[in-house]
Amino acid sequence: MAASLEQRLAFFAAEPKQHLLRQIMRGIEKESLRADPDGMLAQTDHPAAFGSALCHPSITTDFSEALLEFITPVSASIDETLDELDAIHRFANSELNDEIIWNASMPCRLGKGDDDIPVARFGSSNTATMKTRYRLGLGHRYGRKMQTIAGIHYNFSLPKSLWAELHAADGSELLLETYITNSYFGLIRNFRRYAWLLVYLFGAAPAVSRCFLNGRPHQLQACGDYTLYGPHATSLRMGDLGYQSDAQKNLNICYNHLDFYVETLRRGITTSHPDYEKFPHDQQLSSGLLQIENEFYSPIRPKRVTQSGEIPIGALRRAGVEYIEVRCLDVNPMLPLGINAEQIRFIDAFLLFCLYQDSPPCDDDNNAEISANLLDVVNRGREPGLQLNQNGQPRALQAWAEELIGGIGKIAAQLDTAHSSSDYRESCAQQLAKVHNSALTPSAKIVAELESGVESYYHYAMAQSQIHAKGFRDRGLRSAEAARFKRMQEQSLTAQAKLEAEQAGENFEDYLARFYEQYQAL
Repeated sequence: MAASLEQRLAFFAAEPKQHLLRQIMRGIEKESLRADPDGMLAQTDHPAAFGSALCHPSITTDFSEALLEFITPVSASIDETLDELDAIHRFANSELNDEIIWNASMPCRLGKGDDDIPVARFGSSNTATMKTRYRLGLGHRYGRKMQTIAGIHYNFSLPKSLWAELHAADGSELLLETYITNSYFGLIRNFRRYAWLLVYLFGAAPAVSRCFLNGRPHQLQACGDYTLYGPHATSLRMGDLGYQSDAQKNLNICYNHLDFYVETLRRGITTSHPDYEKFPHDQQLSSGLLQIENEFYSPIRPKRVTQSGEIPIGALRRAGVEYIEVRCLDVNPMLPLGINAEQIRFIDAFLLFCLYQDSPPCDDDNNAEISANLLDVVNRGREPGLQLNQNGQPRALQAWAEELIGGIGKIAAQLDTAHSSSDYRESCAQQLAKVHNSALTPSAKIVAELESGVESYYHYAMAQSQIHAKGFRDRGLRSAEAARFKRMQEQSLTAQAKLEAEQAGENFEDYLARFYEQYQAL
């Protein structure tokens, strides 16, 4: 954005503008595996009480039939968002019988083969078939075990009224929609520069069970007979063991402008990859480097709600960026919901900091530095004296983090003024304490448990999951909540049946061809 951080702070200091900061919108998508009483990945179908995984607004599945995804509505209230996520957890736990929600990013016990990981099913419609075939393709390309890793996606947007005020204050001659899109891309570029800070502060996946690797090469250390870990690691999920792909490293997705972003993603989807041409035609959507946009693994994405049948980058090209999706957050096994209000408040202030800061375009050198910094923090983030690189110059992680939190703290103070609280500044203080003492980070606390004599990562995560499950079950559901989830179940099944009836006479290959024609037309 054209304005500086200080100019933005001055703009929001005016009392009539402060109410705009109370209108920030957010939503959470939290993934969690279902595990059986022995901590093995559940082999059962998606529970009938949850309704249709294809059409339910709050409970669906991701890659596996056993990988639940809980979705909150968009809200301007942090408390409302977390209360709804809590209600979904209480409902789910009340219906799982002897199964348990695995409340950690790195998976529960897995069998030796990929076939032990059931791919999600969504019904008989073409829409459902496309979802399942996409997941089969992911399994062939990356292995199904990688797809059992869970995370939290945080959706964030500013209200149109706030954008209009900023647009006027900047005196921008751009159309408002273009101004908003350009501003979101500026936020994204800065987010990528500073995402390592979130991984350091909130990374909660420093260890994994041996069964996840199953002989795969790694550089982790053994902790007992069943656990592998990085002594100074923060989030293995965000590193080479997680959502990474050697093939995707050549994509070079550009975030400097919407048109560049759309075109580089479009090429990834429409360009066949030789390694993928050998997979059966009916076991993937295409042989493209990416089957669809979702296959591109990125810590952050620009998003817009799509129209029926519309491709995501088509929606972006049509109307610009509507919100951003943060994808680098681990499920914290120490928190019942995997995330809490303190973390959300810091993330909000962090994202506004990324928006307010000057955000120059990135070149290949910048992108390489961004990737290297993130990987260093993933693998060695708590290593004493760790040096990162900032614009080609070495920079101590601690000094850089202190500087960033100082700027974020200024925004936190404004958010506190807007909300008549001290919660945002207190969250910043909590994060600064983690910078000064890495033992306070979630990853360090988990490693300390493992090194103190806990039998294994599995035993630690299982115990945490059982504690949280008991808490959710003990509190149960209010009658109005139970009735609401019953209505959602019934309505989702009705919606799935309607869709299947509408698409019954349509050939899937024709349906798929029409879908991909949209990429050629961009």
